[in-house]
Amino acid sequence: MTVLAVGLSYRSAPVPVLERAAVGTADAAKLLDDLCSSDSVSEVFVLSTCNRVEVYADVSRFHPALADITAVLGRVTGLDVTLLAEHLYVHFAEAAVEHLFLVAAGLDSMVVGESQILGQLRHAYAAATDAGTVGRTLHELVQHALRTGKSVHAGTGIDHAGASVVSVALDEAERLVGPLAGCRVLVVGAGSMGALTAATVRRRGGTDLVVTSRTGASAQRIAGAVDGRTVAWDDVAALRAEISAADVVVSCTGAVATVLHADDFAPRHGRPLAVLDLALPRDVEPAVGELDGVHRIDLEALRAAGAMASDADVQAAAGLVADQLHKYLDEQHALAVAPTVTALRARATAVIDAELQRLDTRLPELDPGARVEVAQAVRRAVEKVLHAPTVRVKELAATPDGDRYAAALRALFDLDPANAETVIAVKAVLDVGQQR
Repeated sequence: MTVLAVGLSYRSAPVPVLERAAVGTADAAKLLDDLCSSDSVSEVFVLSTCNRVEVYADVSRFHPALADITAVLGRVTGLDVTLLAEHLYVHFAEAAVEHLFLVAAGLDSMVVGESQILGQLRHAYAAATDAGTVGRTLHELVQHALRTGKSVHAGTGIDHAGASVVSVALDEAERLVGPLAGCRVLVVGAGSMGALTAATVRRRGGTDLVVTSRTGASAQRIAGAVDGRTVAWDDVAALRAEISAADVVVSCTGAVATVLHADDFAPRHGRPLAVLDLALPRDVEPAVGELDGVHRIDLEALRAAGAMASDADVQAAAGLVADQLHKYLDEQHALAVAPTVTALRARATAVIDAELQRLDTRLPELDPGARVEVAQAVRRAVEKVLHAPTVRVKELAATPDGDRYAAALRALFDLDPANAETVIAVKAVLDVGQQR
């Protein structure tokens, strides 16, 4: 297993670092090309969202590949490598596969269960495929990850978690301030949750919608999609004016520190204000909820109302991921031992053919029918002898240090899985398996 995952996310880095590390469409092709230029990287794709930037690569050497990937990320994003390294996490081999499966399942998202990540993973895979940086290893990995994500969303209740959080939160807001159709709504944050909030407000009849974000372009994109408008993130006076005029404030920035404080809120003079804090960690200072006329609702309150994925659903999802991980690793172990098994059978076939040819030379007068029977008997005998060890070595390949059994076969029978005949045979087996 030679898969390496290097990344940073809302769990490991503050928003400003994540924003600078984000890889846009224009930079994606260059990043992939630069990553593949490393002698240690043979395949690669990049998953870049508002909450994470992750590089998945098939590598020949761990440390050189890690150094090259970090250097390329720093060069393309403009981030100092030292700063970048402070926020990076690294997973290798089985841990890298498990991490990708958890991401695809929505179990590593800010709101557990959000399904937008599946579409983002498909997009990342498609971009790498177009760039020619994905081969068999990452193709099989991504396809299995996508199947894992679909299985989790179809087989548990976490599929509706993200939409449920927004829906229940807005229900609470309407209970406090009235129908959204007559309210001004301020959305703070332009990630997936902000986009979902804006779209849901629009569907409920809301037309007075304002969006703000550290990234102005993202705020403009969301506001444009719902006929809203934007306010500059760094214009404190203008932002406070929008808060004062709002009936509902929804904050979901993904920041690691508080973004809205009590002194950002002016007196309400009898007008109620619903402040929905949908971020993890929290965006809104708890003291905001103590202000007259201000009602603060956070994820803990929504969880109590049944909006968040339940512990049972999360556990069920984690169980499905574990099952899919085990299945994937078993398949990979079987593929890894396939060249050795094929080489063993190729060696046996070569010996049989040589001995039958020698028999033809020594007994030229042997009846053709008898010759066929002898050949079939010899092949059956060899097949029976080889059956148990080849089946057993495939089973043992899935155990800890299972590759040692294949290595023992290679040593005992002096096998070379890389010879031309074996490579052709293994390719045929893999091609048939992929067609299935």
